[in-house]
Amino acid sequence: MQRVRGWISVILGSAIVIVAAPGLHAENTPSASEIARKKLDGDVESGKLQKGERLPPAGLTTEQIIFSSPENLNKQEQPSEGLTLLERMGKGLPDLPPEKAFTGKLDDAYGAFQRGFYLSALNIALPKAQLGDAASQTLVAELLNNGLGVRRNPSDAVFWYDQAAKSGDPNAQYKYALMLLEGKVVKQDRKAADAMMRKAAEGGSREAQFNIAQIMVAAEPGEPGLKKALPYYEKAAAQGVPDAQYAVSQLYWQMDLPREKRMEARSWLLKAALAGFDTAQYDMAVWLINGIGGERNVEEGFRWMSIAANRGHVVAQNKLAKLYINAIGTRPDPVEATKWYVISRKAGLADLELEDFFLGIDEATQKEGIERADDFLARKS
Repeated sequence: MQRVRGWISVILGSAIVIVAAPGLHAENTPSASEIARKKLDGDVESGKLQKGERLPPAGLTTEQIIFSSPENLNKQEQPSEGLTLLERMGKGLPDLPPEKAFTGKLDDAYGAFQRGFYLSALNIALPKAQLGDAASQTLVAELLNNGLGVRRNPSDAVFWYDQAAKSGDPNAQYKYALMLLEGKVVKQDRKAADAMMRKAAEGGSREAQFNIAQIMVAAEPGEPGLKKALPYYEKAAAQGVPDAQYAVSQLYWQMDLPREKRMEARSWLLKAALAGFDTAQYDMAVWLINGIGGERNVEEGFRWMSIAANRGHVVAQNKLAKLYINAIGTRPDPVEATKWYVISRKAGLADLELEDFFLGIDEATQKEGIERADDFLARKS
């Protein structure tokens, strides 16, 4: 048991309960601390509840994890639960991962493209494209579609994407499939787009592999669709798509798969986290702190939570405040706890436990924490 500025944290096995020290508030008279809280976001009806009504239920066991989600979180912000993969990764079909640079043949045209000599690349590639070279056709399409070295010309780009796609280039097949889906430059044809996307995926396009997996999950929600999509997620993950690596980590851990795959779940999550995917960074923190998918390491968990919080992950900001309060993976720091509570609260994430903490600390700590929060938000704006 430890006291932090009038608050007592009690560790029960792996669970943590925060209770108020006696004598913090008068019954009916608003304190200066309450007035300060109201300045953050206006009064909150839930803040009028008695603290005794806010405590976790008794009887916590060592099997219970440290973190649980506030009930009012949006689904896409909640820690991993079941197989709600699309909800974790974004509403509907999420944005595709960043595209890799052109990966055609390592010839003079490609070399010029890589060095930024786009007009030279076009002059070298165009004759080869006219002779039917698929990689050159794709390069010409890329230059025209993106206006590199020449005026942007999507209509001509479509022609060359179509020619390269028919020649079997997976990158062109992927791009042409997107155009068929969008229907802006060519007539929209979802059936043809899906067929072309599958060809691109089978041909090795990592973007197409991830995309077709997402389409399959959206078309057939639940475990059956996820099992069908898993091979495509695995292929894209192996080629370094962070979103796919995250998906594989979740499916390996949640689905009924061979034990060896389940044991690889955390390693795939780590790859996605290292690639900068903030949802993976947040989950990595939770898994390490709670000992999910491997040994518990609260110091490393704190580090990942801090990374995700600094990248703007609202739930990570909320949890980081609790880590500072309870000295999990770090020393207790009420000022930093206040800072991250204020940041997450201003983003719209209310938390009764943190509101009680904020009301229980002295005004000097409140002021310094708010100032740090304002500095952080100013730098991010």
